[in-house]
This record gives sequence, C-alpha cells and structure tokens, in this order.
Amino acid sequence: MCQPSDPLRRRPHLTQVQHFPVDILQLGHLLHISKASLWIPHRISILFHHLADMALQYGNQLAAQGKEVMQRELGKYVPVSRLRYYFAVDTRYVMKKLMLIILPFTHKEWMVKYDQDSPVQPRYDVNAPDLYIPSMGYLTYVLLAGFMLGLQHRFSPEQISIQASSALAYIIFEMVLYLATLYITNTTTSLKTLDLLAYSGYKYTTMICCLVAGLLLGPTGYYCSLLYCSLALSYFLVKTLRLQLLSGSPAPETTSYNYPSYNTPNQYGETWSKPSGGGTKRRVYFLLFVAVTQPFLSWWLTYHLIPPSLVATPT
Repeated sequence: MCQPSDPLRRRPHLTQVQHFPVDILQLGHLLHISKASLWIPHRISILFHHLADMALQYGNQLAAQGKEVMQRELGKYVPVSRLRYYFAVDTRYVMKKLMLIILPFTHKEWMVKYDQDSPVQPRYDVNAPDLYIPSMGYLTYVLLAGFMLGLQHRFSPEQISIQASSALAYIIFEMVLYLATLYITNTTTSLKTLDLLAYSGYKYTTMICCLVAGLLLGPTGYYCSLLYCSLALSYFLVKTLRLQLLSGSPAPETTSYNYPSYNTPNQYGETWSKPSGGGTKRRVYFLLFVAVTQPFLSWWLTYHLIPPSLVATPT
C-alpha cells in the first residue's frame, strides 16, 4: 500500500511555492525601476532639445533685428547703396586706369561720360572715379611697407599696425581738410565726398611705384621715381578735377544701368556743399591745393621706408 507522505517532507516544497510569487513581484518591481530610470533621461534630453531650438530661433531673430538696425543706422551716415557704383569695375578698367595714373600725358579725353544725365559705371569709362584701386593700393602699401622694414631688420608686428593706422589717419585728415576748405570758402562743385576720397586714394599707386624703385635702385631711384610720379599725379588730378570743379553745380538726379541715383544728395556726407555759388578763383585755388598736397603726402608716407643703401649692413 502506498504510505501517506509525511507532512514534514512537504514543508520545504510548500515553502518554495510560497516564495515563488514573492520573487516575481520583486523582479517586476526592479524592472519598473529600471524602465523609469531609462525614461527620465530620455524626457530630459527631449526637453533640452526643445530649449535649444527655442534659443536658436530667438538668437536668429535677434541677429536679424540687429542687422536691420545696423544697416538703417549706417545708411544715415554712409551711402552704402552708392558704394556699389565705385566698385563696379573690371580687369580692363583697372589696367587702363593704372596706366592713366602713371602715364597721363598722352591721354586726350578727360570728360566723364554720362548716360541720361548720370555718370556711367567706371567699367565703361576710364575717367570715372572708383574706390577699388585706392582700396587695393592702401592694402598693398601696408604690405610693401612691412616687407621693406623686414629687409632693414626693423620689422615687428606693431610696425604693420602703425603703418596701417597712420595711412588711414592721413586719409581721414585729407578728407576733413578738403571738405572744411570747401565749406569755409563757400565753394560749390559737382564733386561728391566719395569722389574726393577716390581721387585722394590714387596716390597709393604712385607711392607703390616709388617704393619699388627705391627697393631696386636705392635712394637715387626712389627720388627720381618720386619726382616723375609727383608730376604725373599732379597732372592727372588737375586734368581730372578741373572739369568737375569748374562746373560748379551737380548734375540732375537720374538712374542708369540699374544702379541707385549717383547724384542723390546725402544730407550727412555732403552738407559741406552750400547753395550759393563759389568764385572761379577759389575753385582754381582748391584744385592747385589738392594737386600739391597729394605728392607731398606721397613723399611723407614713403621716405622713411627707403633703405639708406643697397648694400645691407652686417648685423
């Protein structure tokens, strides 16, 4: 016969059965905690992602508003739209203009061309003023000055900044001097402020020629080149400015070649121009004043860069 099982023998089995549901609950609790620990960082990363997008959009809005405000405020003092006219050049114009500045004696036609009472772009007329050649001439002068100082063992990083800042300061001084002279003498011309800036910047072309001559031929070559370049620059300025200075009144306001009106008055940059006409003598004197000061400034900004001799002194 089958003996009944001992109750004591069944207790361990019953104990294991009783503990089995407890282990399942503990495992489920641990899984719930692990899922929560994974869910929280995911939600935090999503939150940070949204915050980054909001910050980026807000920054873009601020940048756009700042750009609009800067353009509006800058347009009050600097005719940004009109600067496009002075940089409308091409390679052919630049080459012809450089030859005209260095060899102006053979040029015959000095009249600026007009299209519908407004001057054409510089690329179509070699007599039109531009700001591309003065800008490139300024940068070339600063670099060439640093190179020549390095050949004389006088170069330092501060010297580059000194040469650049001094040349820029003289440009500002020239413009203030010319505009103040026109205002004080009550002289009106068809020249614009940017026209004067362009004609004042053409001296960098002759300055570079003088520095190269001094670098290759020493002081003798420098002074010979300076003498010729001064005469050429003065002749170029007299021939170019004579027609615009003696005209005495601006041209009508029209637009050509899809560019903004070149003769639109600028109440900030050209307030020096008075409505009452100036005498012819005063305009001639101003023309001679410009033709004399430009060669003088060319010498003043270059003479200290010429080495004393071609033979380098041993160090």
